[in-house]
Amino acid sequence: MSRIAGIDVAKGHLDVHLLPQEQSFRCATDAKGLAELVERLTAAAPDLVVMEATGGYQTAIAAALTAEGLKVAVVNPRQVRDFAKALGLLAKTDAIDAYVVARFGLAVQPQCRAMPDEQELVVKELMARRGQLVKMRTAEGNRLEHARSGDVSNSINQVIRTIEKLIKKIDRDLDRRIRNSPIWHEKDQLLQSVPGVGPNTARMLLSCLPELGQLNRRQIASLVGVAPTNHDSGALRGKRMIRGGRVDVRTALYMPALVATRYNPVIRAFYLRLRADGKSAKLAITACIRKLLILLNAIIKTKIPYRGVTA
Repeated sequence: MSRIAGIDVAKGHLDVHLLPQEQSFRCATDAKGLAELVERLTAAAPDLVVMEATGGYQTAIAAALTAEGLKVAVVNPRQVRDFAKALGLLAKTDAIDAYVVARFGLAVQPQCRAMPDEQELVVKELMARRGQLVKMRTAEGNRLEHARSGDVSNSINQVIRTIEKLIKKIDRDLDRRIRNSPIWHEKDQLLQSVPGVGPNTARMLLSCLPELGQLNRRQIASLVGVAPTNHDSGALRGKRMIRGGRVDVRTALYMPALVATRYNPVIRAFYLRLRADGKSAKLAITACIRKLLILLNAIIKTKIPYRGVTA
């Protein structure tokens, strides 16, 4: 029987449950608590440590455990909640959550993924901050349209100019980091060789989809959440739908796919064929996102720039 450690990650503490020992303990999330966690789990030597993705709190913990040679899997919280419901565990405490995560790990045996290095973490954080600033700029622009007072308009314009300066500073920092990394610089050039893929999309893929080029076409589509799933039962044939996956990556690929339907010959021909077959515009765009993703995956895997070939 596999030895599993389930960890419930909270802001101030960590609850751990070990299977099959049925042992539980709690650690703080400060440096002392993290050292205790590493020591106790290293001594327990679980075959797999499982924790939920909890808004970034899990990153440092997973990195510390991985550095000690432990196998770590970070899983989707929705899957764990559904698993708890299937077990009939409706009560919810941190200790119970750790137990459920351990049971989930034992039953599902989720795959481990390589922990992001410092470069990936910094770029991902910068990209997240850039997205926040863009939203703030849009909100201020909307307020400017409705401003009647000159003083209010001047105030809003000052804020917009400040935000734009911050966005430009982040862009320069991102460009510098990518240029200084030979591997990232090569991948960035390969990604941007595809019509419709610009610097921001390339940065998002580099930071949020490190598996690009390491998986096959079905695996990468499933990971991002653009592989349609069946909804059939008996004689009923339901609509194929996409769900789960990495929403930020799908969002980042939407505009490049839309641009590609106009200027990329391969994607445009694919889009027009789907529309001619009676597919809705939304469905056709989603299919183009998947095709574009598979194309980018093949380009990174082969290290051959885009030359108009099909994916």
